[in-house]
Amino acid sequence: MPDLELRNISFSEAIREGLDDAMGLDTNVIVIGEGVPDPKAIFNTTAGLREKYGARRVFDMPLSENGLTGVCIGAALSGLRPVMIHQRIDFALLAMDQLVNNAAKWHYMFNGKASVPLVVRVIVGRGWGQGPQHSQSLQAMFSLVPGLKVVMPTTANDAKGMLISAIEDNNPVIFIEHRWLHQIKDNVPRTCYRVPLGQAKVLHEGEAVTVAAFSYMAVESLIAAKALVSIMNISIEVLDMRSVSPLDVESVLNSVRKTGRLIVADTAFRTGSIAGELISQVAERAFSFLKSQPVRIASYDHPVPTSHFMIEYYYPGPKNIVDAVLDMMRIKKSSDYRKLCAMILRDGPHDTPNRGFTGPF
Repeated sequence: MPDLELRNISFSEAIREGLDDAMGLDTNVIVIGEGVPDPKAIFNTTAGLREKYGARRVFDMPLSENGLTGVCIGAALSGLRPVMIHQRIDFALLAMDQLVNNAAKWHYMFNGKASVPLVVRVIVGRGWGQGPQHSQSLQAMFSLVPGLKVVMPTTANDAKGMLISAIEDNNPVIFIEHRWLHQIKDNVPRTCYRVPLGQAKVLHEGEAVTVAAFSYMAVESLIAAKALVSIMNISIEVLDMRSVSPLDVESVLNSVRKTGRLIVADTAFRTGSIAGELISQVAERAFSFLKSQPVRIASYDHPVPTSHFMIEYYYPGPKNIVDAVLDMMRIKKSSDYRKLCAMILRDGPHDTPNRGFTGPF
């Protein structure tokens, strides 16, 4: 990856740059979605694109998700490369027939003679008042569909590089962004570059426990890792999985063979999660290396509360990871544990992004 002209910019700025670069390279790239030309520009990720590329390439869409997804699939089959944007992953449920039965299968049904180079940007994540219909993490649901790629970048650097790779990919890609990542900054090259889809990345090296984390849980895991090594001299290895399908099991296996312990941290519901699938594959292929039973950390199996008070206890965070690490290693909680808990305490209200972690990674 080029290392010239690195800037410290936010995740949302990196997404906007990725779209800009891709549109500048290929006139077939179009951006369509609910709120694309609005003043807020979908967390500022589409700001200025309509002014630069015109209303024929950057435009809003009616509230007819299934119909418009079909239009985008047809456009992709005709040679365009649409980037379709839903402000919530929940809205993509209204387009499941098109995504599952058409976008994912067309290449296979017609013997590879046609491709569907479609990117569907969807947003997940928590926040005050979002409730059960606007904050679900449904990545496992989409990962069940052969023919769909599902990616979840965490860092701004990966967001730009993976978005460009997704747009240039000839397969349909579900590109999932956690809304609490949009303001976090990272060092991002000004130049156009690509980050491969389907490869995990080590965010923090360690020997004691492997933590394979998805999306925003990689941030929570990194906070836990830094506190554990600082207060208790326990080094855990944090892998940012970056992709749900394809799933980079090999990187997790390599880490588990070193640590002998595995925690998988996911933003989704516990039952049926990608966390469970990853643990299953590791157990099948590296059971003899495990020193203790694997642990999955995920959200509770009930609809997301709307209540400001109830939501505080719904989502897992750094403390869940710390507790799991200490339990796996059979370490008793002492005065150091109280110091550790104080170190990982959030800065600011629980239902807003963590002000204490701003990046870079």
